Formats: sequence, C-alpha cells, structure tokens
Amino acid sequence: MSDIVKDAWSKLRAATPARIGLGRSGAGLPTGANLEFQFAHARARDAVHSALDVAALEAELAPFEVIRVTSAAMDRASYLRRPDLGRKLGAGEAEKLNARTPCDVAFVIADGLSSAAVQAHAAAVVHAASEKLDGLILGPVTIATQARVAIGDEIGAALGARLVVLLVGERPGLTVADSLGAYLTYAPKPGTKDSQRNCLSNIHGKGGMSYDQAASKIAWLTRAALERGLTGTGLKEESGAVETENAPLIDGA
Repeated sequence: MSDIVKDAWSKLRAATPARIGLGRSGAGLPTGANLEFQFAHARARDAVHSALDVAALEAELAPFEVIRVTSAAMDRASYLRRPDLGRKLGAGEAEKLNARTPCDVAFVIADGLSSAAVQAHAAAVVHAASEKLDGLILGPVTIATQARVAIGDEIGAALGARLVVLLVGERPGLTVADSLGAYLTYAPKPGTKDSQRNCLSNIHGKGGMSYDQAASKIAWLTRAALERGLTGTGLKEESGAVETENAPLIDGA
C-alpha cells in the first residue's frame, strides 16, 4: 500500500519563498495564508512610509565623518508622487558638500523606498566594503533623505569624488521588505544616464546577498571602474559567486 501524501506542495514550498500551493477555503485563501499575506503587505507599506532614524544610522557609521542632506522632496508624500524631486538636492543642500578634499570613493546612503533596509544593513555594508578598499581615499559618508539613486550624481560631483557608491532601500516586496541595493557610478555628475551605473541588488543576508559578498563585489567593481575609467554596461562584474546586475533597476530608488 502506497504512502498517503498529505501535502503534495510541501517540498516545492520548502525550495522557494514564493507563495505557491496555498490551498483554498471556499472561494478564498485559508485563514493562515491570508493572514500571512496581510502581514507581509503591512511590512512592505511600513518599509516605504517609515522615517529613517538618521541619528542612529550616523552613530553606527562611526568613525566616518557623516554629512546629512535632503532631496528637493519636502516630505514623503512629495517624494512618492514626484520621483524627479528625489533625484536632486534641495535648495542650499549642496553647500554642505563643497570645499571638501577630493576623494577616490564617496559612499552615499539614500533612504529610497525602504528605510527598513537602510536602517538594518547600510552601515554594515559601508564598514565591510571600506575594509576592502585599502589604498583608496574615502570621502565622508553622506546620508540623503527622501532620496533616489540619481541624487548620488550631484553629491559625488560636489564632493569631487572619482566614484560614488550609493546604497539605497529597494522597493519592498511581499517576500523581502528590507532589501538594499548598491549603485556604482564613475565620474558622477548631474545628467548621468542609468546605463552608466553598475548595480548590486538583493543585499539583506536572509537568502539574498550577504554583507561580505556585497563588500567584495563593491570593492572589485570600484577598483575595476577606477582603472578602466567607466561603470555601467561597459563594465562586466567578474568577481565570481553571486550574480550582479549591470542593467540598472532604476527607479525602485
């Protein structure tokens, strides 16, 4: 007599975080699956709308010098409705960055669409990556709020950085709400095209890219970019292990 299989989907569910084989109760989902979905949706919404604790992040970044700036978006509602405002500095903010000693690499941290990701992972990635960038001049770390990826171009230009590494909270999903992305841009300046960036995504360490993996790839891309004078589609990431995306994910950020 053959064994009775109570749940034919159990092995498949164990192999993926995707919601598959949830079953049904009448015309809807079972109570457990429905509650899990609502919880994941609430986490994603909170990740988008919660404010970044800048003071706590700055403390975690010690001993780096930290500069705080804001985008042209006055509040979260403006940021979500007007993506263009999140891509440029607010009035007078560039003055905080001027008169700095030029550097090889400048880290920029932007809250993006998941402050939860930035709060949880950004400082650890900066520390891990900086340890692998010995021999290069690192500028101050800039924390930009209500900010998207392209704001790094203006910040990098003002700091006189040869390359910007921008860490940003990626658009949260129903599986992972705190995923961090890293965008590298050589010779940053306003008007830089998205195709001129390299991207690492899915940094969170819970089935995604670990801090050490991200740091190794950031270091490899940084040195290759400075040596070859480019980032983007012309620079293929070849450090091995986890896949890297050269095509930009803009603008979940």
